[in-house]
Amino acid sequence: MKKVLLAAMLAAPAFAFAAEPENPDSTGFTFTDVKVIPHSPVRDQNKSGTCWCFAGTSFFENEILRKTGKEVDLSQMFTVRHCYNDKADKYARMGGTINFAQGGSIMDVPYVWARYGAVPANVYQGLEYGETKHDHYEMADLLGTYMQAVADPKRKKLSPAWKAGLTGILDSYLGELPETFTFEGKTYTPRSFADAMKLDMADYVPITSFTHHPFYEAFPVEVADNWLWASYYNVPMEEMKAIVDNSLEKGYTVVWAADVSEPGFKWTKGYALLPKGKDAADMEGTELSRWVKLSDKDREAERYTITGPCEEQVVTQESRQLGFDNRETTDDHGMVIVGTATDQEGNRYYKVQNSWDTNQLYDGYFYVSEPYFLAKTIDILVNKAAIPSATQKKLNLK
Repeated sequence: MKKVLLAAMLAAPAFAFAAEPENPDSTGFTFTDVKVIPHSPVRDQNKSGTCWCFAGTSFFENEILRKTGKEVDLSQMFTVRHCYNDKADKYARMGGTINFAQGGSIMDVPYVWARYGAVPANVYQGLEYGETKHDHYEMADLLGTYMQAVADPKRKKLSPAWKAGLTGILDSYLGELPETFTFEGKTYTPRSFADAMKLDMADYVPITSFTHHPFYEAFPVEVADNWLWASYYNVPMEEMKAIVDNSLEKGYTVVWAADVSEPGFKWTKGYALLPKGKDAADMEGTELSRWVKLSDKDREAERYTITGPCEEQVVTQESRQLGFDNRETTDDHGMVIVGTATDQEGNRYYKVQNSWDTNQLYDGYFYVSEPYFLAKTIDILVNKAAIPSATQKKLNLK
């Protein structure tokens, strides 16, 4: 979601931790799934900043499964390739003044689906550079340098050759885009294959919740990776949560874009919380004496030491907005909410599917507390049919 550097940093830990997965008995949590929507398997974005595409693609696989009962493995790199093409066009037109990186938004997958179609994963794997897993560092660096040269504002006129050069780089790393292919004995184009999946992109609605724009109107969320300048419907925070709850209750999964850079985001331990945290006001006697002698680094580490269910911060619309305005809440990562769960004390969580492989405590899933969701959500993508009717009416959705 965010800039390529952060996306790469986020992708990397999934592999660094693979050698020593967390012991469930050591986390202090016991999660019990309450409801889990049928969904596609965990995928692995590996060393690529393409979480937005893995999340969106999984979501549409889930929608196909929900509507037809059929499991389809779709190509993420087909979408990535088209986004690079169109993102480069806009970057050149804007003289290099917008973001050009691996990241994207939750609207990029429906954008490509509607304009270019889709293909199965085995038709376009995007692995033309000698690896068996995605590794986009070299390609991203090369594309970035190339497009900086193309978009340099000192150039009075662009050569018509620049697009051919871009195509050459993308073909070399990801492969040439297929014009036709065979799937289950039938011949398709990307367009006809997408149409055969019977998904209407008009059925999918992006939602956010911020007070710097009016509620029940749409606006382009101001994050760098929203290169499409796509508009999101703005609703109050609790209404956004109600949309997710209603979606899960009705059997729909949800694309979730959020900040995962918080100290309470514990990927290897399998949860994300927003703990109230300790400070001097919470200390008494010898505990306070020990606290004040700690270094700032040690104090910060202890502030977010979590040994089990704990008191969490109270999130308001105002505190949520402040986090976004002061850049404490950032556009980091795209995932899929697939269900609900509780811990041993009855606290409610969302079960979230990640794209950092399965070599983790819960095999690629983790549990997100409701306060964390309220505070750290950037936006969501849902099926329109899963939005409560009262909210649909306020948004003038038809």
